Amino acid sequence: MILLLFLAHLGVGIAFTLLFVSREAGVKFFRFNAGLAAILVATALAFSPGGEGRRVAFEALVAFEAALVFYWVTIGRAFTPFRQAILAVAVIVGVVALTSEALALSAGDTGTMRILTVVSFLSSAAFLGGACTAMILGHWYLVIPSLEVGHLQSIVVFHVASMVIRIVVVGTVVFAALALWGAGPAAGVVNFRRYITSVDGIFFWQRVLFGLAGPAVLSYLTWETAKIRSTQSATGILYVDFFTVVVGEVLAKYLLLATRVPL
Repeated sequence: MILLLFLAHLGVGIAFTLLFVSREAGVKFFRFNAGLAAILVATALAFSPGGEGRRVAFEALVAFEAALVFYWVTIGRAFTPFRQAILAVAVIVGVVALTSEALALSAGDTGTMRILTVVSFLSSAAFLGGACTAMILGHWYLVIPSLEVGHLQSIVVFHVASMVIRIVVVGTVVFAALALWGAGPAAGVVNFRRYITSVDGIFFWQRVLFGLAGPAVLSYLTWETAKIRSTQSATGILYVDFFTVVVGEVLAKYLLLATRVPL
């Protein structure tokens, strides 16, 4: 389940961020990223545990895969004027898949927790996708040296925005887990409080350190480097940034399954 959630979130996130990249990045850039996202989601589907409760999520993810493959096939060929629309449809289906997966995993929980799980999944996808696409776009300046640096700055801004949203979501989830849930899930709240202050809580603190604090610092450094038009330095920082985001989001999936708290 950890691999399924991580790969699905990353694949859908990459497709989503492609909507914000200028066409000046070139056909090969979009083909590479769409192909990468399709491979990630296909691998995620291979890890799907099945089950009637996850049927909608599985079928929606299959539909997302089909739409994304169609987008990949048609890039630079037929339907070129409509490629943004095709990608938008794929993203919408991907959002449905992630939402359905979140609702399936939080079945039986309180309404607050179910909503937070959905928001957590969507913010995770945007965060992962922004970090990955920014890193690849930074590398693309070696492929197209004449590419305007403003494109990298724009995707870095998107990455920073998604990071801020992710921090707010995680902070809200932690606050809710510790203070807001009512008498029904009280035992779960106490367990979560004990969990993050126990030896096992090291996974929570690593999630916060590597997955939130690290990217916060690195994304700021990337922005400052991109402002002075040093694309190679910015790309180097983005490699490290993406690694910390991956570590944090994988730990978040583990913590969700271990504590039922959608971090």
